[in-house]
Amino acid sequence: MPGPLHVRGSTVIPEAELGWRFSRSSGPGGQGVNTTDSRVELSFDVAATTALGPALKARALERLGARLRDGVLTVTASEHRSQLRNREAAEIRLAHLIAEAIAPPPRRRRPTKPSRGSVERRLTTKKHRSDLKRLRRGTE
Repeated sequence: MPGPLHVRGSTVIPEAELGWRFSRSSGPGGQGVNTTDSRVELSFDVAATTALGPALKARALERLGARLRDGVLTVTASEHRSQLRNREAAEIRLAHLIAEAIAPPPRRRRPTKPSRGSVERRLTTKKHRSDLKRLRRGTE
């Protein structure tokens, strides 16, 4: 757990750039919920990071814009009873968000048109269905 966070490929966030906060979780859990700080908040300052190059940083800031508060991305985890498992869940969540944010844009679709044969087959099938339904009608 302690140590750098591997996002994808050669992208690694140093431990010094991650901020941890712990608090008590809400919800059921018996007596333990009142005494242990199992809820985890993991913060990462996207705007000030040195782990991402200028192009990746700009892409991440643009894609994560709605989730950022003053350039800081915060992820919370409180679904597990132990702080350790919540820390792991928060790290996985943060790594996934950053990986999606810095991923290259998808390739543009190359426009194509249907072949002449496929157009003819489609029209032949439509004509066949039309004839079938017309013959079913009978005389009314």
